[in-house]
Amino acid sequence: MEKFFNDAIIGNKNITASFSKEGELLRLYYQQPDYRQFIDYMYAGLQINDSALIKLHDDINNVYNQYFTKDTNILNTEIRNTYFNLKVVQTDFIPMKYNVLMKKYVFKNESSIDLDVSFLLHSSMLTDENNLVSAMVIDNGIIQYAHDFMMAVVSKKNPVLSHQINDTNANIHTGRIHDKDYIGMAADSSVSYHIGLLKPGETKDIEFLVYIHENKEIYKMHDVLNEIEKIKKIDYEKELLQTKNYWRRYVKEHSKLDLKEDTEYEKKIKKIYNRSILLFPLLSNEQTGGIQAAVEVDENRTSCGRYAYCWPRDAIFVTQAMDLIGMEKETERFYKNFCKNTQSKNGRWEQRFYTDCRLAPCWGYQIDETASVVYGVYKHYERTKDEKFLKDNMKMIEKATKYLKKYVENILQIEEKEDLVKKEILENKKEEKEKIHVSYDLWEMHEGISLYSIASIFSAFQIMIKLYDNIYEQEEKEKQKSKTPNRLKQESIIKEKDKLEEYSEKLKKYVLENFYDEQKKTFVRNLEDRKIDISILGAIVPFELFTAKEKKVQNTVENIDLNLRTYTGGYKRFEQDHYRNGNPWTIATLWRALYYIELKQYKKAKECLDFVIHSATKHGYIAEQVDNQTMQSAWVIGLGWAHAMFIIVLDKLSK
Repeated sequence: MEKFFNDAIIGNKNITASFSKEGELLRLYYQQPDYRQFIDYMYAGLQINDSALIKLHDDINNVYNQYFTKDTNILNTEIRNTYFNLKVVQTDFIPMKYNVLMKKYVFKNESSIDLDVSFLLHSSMLTDENNLVSAMVIDNGIIQYAHDFMMAVVSKKNPVLSHQINDTNANIHTGRIHDKDYIGMAADSSVSYHIGLLKPGETKDIEFLVYIHENKEIYKMHDVLNEIEKIKKIDYEKELLQTKNYWRRYVKEHSKLDLKEDTEYEKKIKKIYNRSILLFPLLSNEQTGGIQAAVEVDENRTSCGRYAYCWPRDAIFVTQAMDLIGMEKETERFYKNFCKNTQSKNGRWEQRFYTDCRLAPCWGYQIDETASVVYGVYKHYERTKDEKFLKDNMKMIEKATKYLKKYVENILQIEEKEDLVKKEILENKKEEKEKIHVSYDLWEMHEGISLYSIASIFSAFQIMIKLYDNIYEQEEKEKQKSKTPNRLKQESIIKEKDKLEEYSEKLKKYVLENFYDEQKKTFVRNLEDRKIDISILGAIVPFELFTAKEKKVQNTVENIDLNLRTYTGGYKRFEQDHYRNGNPWTIATLWRALYYIELKQYKKAKECLDFVIHSATKHGYIAEQVDNQTMQSAWVIGLGWAHAMFIIVLDKLSK
């Protein structure tokens, strides 16, 4: 069964969990937000008065209402079974101090007859030949374990009524499970608890703890059991209150915009804004600063190459948004820690990484990832004026710029002028030049030279020119104070700056000569399929290769509106985009808004923003794509890049 939609996301610094809109636990990550995921499936069910199994999250007689406790990552799912008139309120949260998922179910009999209720929990762990999962029944619950990990699901007070470890799927639909074995070899297993007889109007509850233990060191089973006994003593209500207070303080500290809530529309904006603030820490690795694109949606790669990785390019948009909501320390950690530890020896960044800095599966590289890091470092410095931050990252971005120059020399066929001594050394040594591989575009679908990539490099070069100007000025000041100025450093700065200016000029000329289609009167995205693409706007905002008012740019934007704008007001990525049915994308629509803002056409920018606001989920999540007919999320709910663009646009419109 595919689990494409994470309708709700909760977590703390070490655990991330996602749920369906019916409250089913879909994914559980520990010890970092993108790795690793343990759950194949976990669902709860009820047996009422000798009925068959009633799945709480999938029954024709169930009606659902899901909501977060205001301004928190505490999730509540109300489930009303209309056949028995039983109301169930499920609350899920992860406390800040403990690495456990805490669950509570409250049952209320709203019928006129007695209801005898038993609760069943059926779960299966991800397993393979080298890490087979087994199970063992313990007091109040069950442990599912493998060589590398174990997960325990235990009730705080209720004893296990019955259990089944072997062949559970054969009979759990009946609502009755039984097994003579307390231990067995199965990836899935189930336990049941007797809630008791509920008279009309009566309420009862059951509390659970989901605990994960990684077997990184040699352990003894009784040590684990002792640990489980300790966590069973956690005070649910106390932790619920502390978790609520923590997230509400967090939102208050990071709400930098004074947003009104007088109308339903304004309330929706505020909800999305606050949900963005609550989402970013759940996508971030607090230890390394890595930021995943989204909680995973497609482990089996049926539609994509997976999402739970950190793309440096995506992350620089998120760090801009983080700065806007007062998460400067998190931004700094991303560049000073994550980027430094993931940069290749040659200066480039590969396509994507796990948030712990390990290289993730890739199928090529994207040159704009490298250029974007240079841009991101400067944007943070420009905002904070933190000279120490810039100094700490200067070598990193200089190394990146060196690689970018090689890339430009390769695509523009620039022959570097060599002095006679250097030429003689090279002839004697016969140094082999590093091969510059073909780059993918930002959508990872086309190999070759793309306008967006060139614009990002142009921006990186312009940034380095500004920084070298700044360094040169500082050296001049030092010259006034010192009798022995560092002339070699100054000469090196001038030489490097001149080369970057030369390459910038050649890049712009190359774009004007090759990327503007005179027949279509528009810039095109690459030199092969020459399609209209929303990413062309990247040449204006954020990378400033051109200005918004240039005639060729305005011609291009007219073509973008003609070819990419849908009747709902959303924008597709590019012509004939067939990925996931070719829906409009939220980041594409927000990009169009940023261009309008450049022209000071704020009303039109707001119309683009409205598309995103109206299509956001009830919890305030922004999806990657929107179904053009239903205006509902079509793919990847809670995309970090989309939430970042929303905050950037909203911030600009609020000034």
